Amino acid sequence: MGNRAVIAFKDEEFPKDECPAIYLHWHGNKDTIEGFLKASEELGIRGNDPTYCMARLTQVIGNAIGGTLSLGVGCYGNFGDPGDNGVFWIKDWEIVEHDNPYPEDPVEYDEGRLEVTYEESMKVNSEIFTRKGDAD
Repeated sequence: MGNRAVIAFKDEEFPKDECPAIYLHWHGNKDTIEGFLKASEELGIRGNDPTYCMARLTQVIGNAIGGTLSLGVGCYGNFGDPGDNGVFWIKDWEIVEHDNPYPEDPVEYDEGRLEVTYEESMKVNSEIFTRKGDAD
């Protein structure tokens, strides 16, 4: 089944179905997502521009999880069922709303998992994002 979620950018300039979004199949619990968001902010990525933010967040996540599966990009309306953990709406590197169609089956929050995700994301992405031009 997975540990699925959608991360979508909350912005009034986009109709809800057209908001930039990322689908995660195996890394969709709240603490893991918060670890990716914390790393992205620490890397100096602008968090207030919907399309730029989602492109760079996708890069951070893809670099951190590796492989060729478990990550998708598109508009919120493309994803249908957001999976086990629902939709995490973000703005400025914070979760501002959480739509969960499966509240009876929550994934336990683990502060340690947030820190491990953050540290692993920083380890993989720090060198990439400090090269000239990569953070622009």
